[in-house]
Amino acid sequence: MYDKYFEYFEIGETWKSRARTITESDLVMFSALTGDWYPLHTDIEYAKKSPFKQRIAHGMLVLSIGTGLTKMEPEIIIANYGIDQLRFIQPVFIHDTIHVELEVVDLKDKQNGTGVVTVKQSTYKQTGDQVITGISKALVKKEPEN
Repeated sequence: MYDKYFEYFEIGETWKSRARTITESDLVMFSALTGDWYPLHTDIEYAKKSPFKQRIAHGMLVLSIGTGLTKMEPEIIIANYGIDQLRFIQPVFIHDTIHVELEVVDLKDKQNGTGVVTVKQSTYKQTGDQVITGISKALVKKEPEN
């Protein structure tokens, strides 16, 4: 999605990422990396007693994997500008497969050789259920003048 210069984006443009399956190793590595050992993510017996009846992936893990599924060209993307209205709608379980869908909803020319691309970012699992939503912004280069 973020593989072109600012002036080539269009409002209403959409893009769908490839898919990736969430694994138990993902949960363990994310817990170790972040220190988030909350038992709903890591303790099978605890999770069985929860409303979900099984362990769930960390919301931030799913968001991070979704970011990795979004194509970004390092020579064009300058920075992540943030995510507004972020919501974790439904749980993601081990062995669920997720993908991300993006829709350009706003373009703001910064008049300094860059622009801000605003997209509605939606993450879905293989059932078609939406699991994350948010409005993300990226600072993107304009095409250099020759």
